[in-house]
Amino acid sequence: MADLRLTPRQETILRIVVERHIATAAPVGSKNIAGQEGIDFASSTVRSELARLERLELLNHPHTSAGRVPTDAGYRYYVDHLVPRSEVALAPTAIANALDVGEIRREVDAAMRRIADAMSQVTNMLGVVTAPPAQSATIRRVEVLVLQPQLVMVVVITSTGAVTKRMFAFDHAVDPRLADWASDFLNERLVGLAVGARTLGSRLADPSLGHREQEFVAALGSALTELDDEETQGALYVGGQARFLEDHRAQDLLEMGSLMRALEERYALLHLLRGALTGNDVYLRIGAEVADPDLRGVSIVAANYGVTRRNLGTVSVIGPTRMDYRLAIATVREAAHALSAYVEEVYE
Repeated sequence: MADLRLTPRQETILRIVVERHIATAAPVGSKNIAGQEGIDFASSTVRSELARLERLELLNHPHTSAGRVPTDAGYRYYVDHLVPRSEVALAPTAIANALDVGEIRREVDAAMRRIADAMSQVTNMLGVVTAPPAQSATIRRVEVLVLQPQLVMVVVITSTGAVTKRMFAFDHAVDPRLADWASDFLNERLVGLAVGARTLGSRLADPSLGHREQEFVAALGSALTELDDEETQGALYVGGQARFLEDHRAQDLLEMGSLMRALEERYALLHLLRGALTGNDVYLRIGAEVADPDLRGVSIVAANYGVTRRNLGTVSVIGPTRMDYRLAIATVREAAHALSAYVEEVYE
């Protein structure tokens, strides 16, 4: 199947079936193909070619209809051979406009929500953005606050604008002056370093400090050197869930239950989307090509965004295999470009 190449007539018929099915969600019969403008094939010829395409497993023949629908392999052939790259070079301006550089710079999480929503509005699919993991940002400010005599909160503000808070309970009252000193010490030692970096621990060790100060800093250090699974993997921003469920027909929704569960659990989906971080071209998986067996009824079109030095996350469009692949590819490319330009200033 990898070396399969169709005749020009077969490619024309396959393209019509794919694009008609994408537009209507209905099986496509020979009468919907023969006689179209630019198509001079007789109905008998079209029926014969449809049968050949079915034998090649590019089309399927639902038992309730005389028409055909594309298989995952059919969609893949369409994307690889029948969508000229020039047709996916331009994306709707809504994506670029989602991050208006003329506005006051928003925090990164707000920018990602806007990109996810914009991709969904353009494609009528789910727009999904994975945020950079916490350890890819640097420390901008640390605050140590005494909330109660024995309860201390450490607030860490990163270069992306993200704010993390950790609570520490002590078995004795904490002197507020010690907390103020700790804030100054931590900022002096750690501002500009990567969150969770191995070097943070060594920067906190200072033999010249008194015993009380050393113990206090050591107790608070985990707020900066130890990240839980959620912070390490990064956030997941999803746009257009309500619109997506409203716009798709019942036969599509039967395949969407597992996707909705994956969005709720999110860890499997984050792992899956990391596949887009290994290359610089569009990552596209159709139906059975999706590694997670619970998601093999959907298609994923993704691209990475980041800065010159490294990739930081992915933007993606997720939906039924019956999606407009040209529009999806153009959308994720433009979204990746816009978000890369946006985060360049943050991840200096």
